[in-house]
Amino acid sequence: MAQTAIPFMQIRGGSSKGVFFRKSDLPADAATRDAVLRWVMGAYGDPRQIDGLGGANPLTSKIAVVSPSAQDGCDIDYEFIQAMVGEDRLDGTPNCGNILAGVGAFALEAGIISAAGPTAELSIFMTNSGKICDLSFALEQGRPVYEGAAEINGVMGSAAPVMCRYHDLAGALCGSLLPTGTVCDEFDGVRVTCIDNGMPVVCLRAEDFGLTGYEPPEALNQNEVLKSRLESIRLQAGRAMGLGDVTEKSVPKMSLIARPEAGGAVCTRTFIPKVCHQAIGVLGAVSVATACLFENSAVYDLATPLDMGVDMTGDTADDAGLIPMRIEHPTGFFDVELEVDKAASELTILRAGLLRTARLISRGEVYIPAHIWTNSEINKEGL
Repeated sequence: MAQTAIPFMQIRGGSSKGVFFRKSDLPADAATRDAVLRWVMGAYGDPRQIDGLGGANPLTSKIAVVSPSAQDGCDIDYEFIQAMVGEDRLDGTPNCGNILAGVGAFALEAGIISAAGPTAELSIFMTNSGKICDLSFALEQGRPVYEGAAEINGVMGSAAPVMCRYHDLAGALCGSLLPTGTVCDEFDGVRVTCIDNGMPVVCLRAEDFGLTGYEPPEALNQNEVLKSRLESIRLQAGRAMGLGDVTEKSVPKMSLIARPEAGGAVCTRTFIPKVCHQAIGVLGAVSVATACLFENSAVYDLATPLDMGVDMTGDTADDAGLIPMRIEHPTGFFDVELEVDKAASELTILRAGLLRTARLISRGEVYIPAHIWTNSEINKEGL
């Protein structure tokens, strides 16, 4: 029996890489779709992902499902799915801001929408969280421009900038910015701050684990005692954050925080959720930056805002209430700009802005066994 061919594109978004699909090209039935996508990525328990398009790393084992938006005022609906490397499952719980950076380009390349003029201004509805992000990027004859001078950590060379402006991120998955109801909690005798400003993150002090916070990810991944302690805290924090049993979930992320090493605001080592990341996710960086703004948080005193000319309370933010935060990670840094409501009596984050880049890598058809899904009517013109 012939295999089933499904149109796809592979796009680098930020410092991640994903396989992008039109929603209409995938099965409508949820169980069938999951089976198809696991075959697409090679996620059937093989950490090498040899029999699929996955890159054997969480950063390169991602999926975007895109369609015209069903939401008033939005252009595109975007669903993110993480293929769990080495596990026979997918996780549609979190968002991914890196992959989001490529959604606008995919929508234009795939003919989902059209745009004219020198710049595309698109409003993206993130179905995972129900939140909105505005994308702005250059166009040439209605097509995305990929070459440019913008540089981001984790990506060689330069590319055209994609400006991402997130609205109303607080409580994206947990329902509130401080999902446990307090700025600081304690689990297993360790003080933590549980935060959700786009991504549920548990911020911990590296020194509480006998670490400097500057260790390479490889060393941390070999520290079984550390990983066991972090997972114990993660399971407790997950319940306290309203996420239930997070044993099989990729959230919350666990971020070890230390004083900055290279002139940023803080230094991070982030586990997603059990493997130390070579960088930090887009929305994870936003949540960490936000945790550092709360005076009584577990990590507030570790931040060094003076290096960035910013008062952590926001009192010296400019007239627009913009607070820049450089979040260091193992392979560089991530710049986050938080817009605060200076008129509010308590810390209120209005928007978060980030600069990303994206590039179309490949397009064509990915094949799956016909016994998983047979669809002879699938978009025969492809992409």
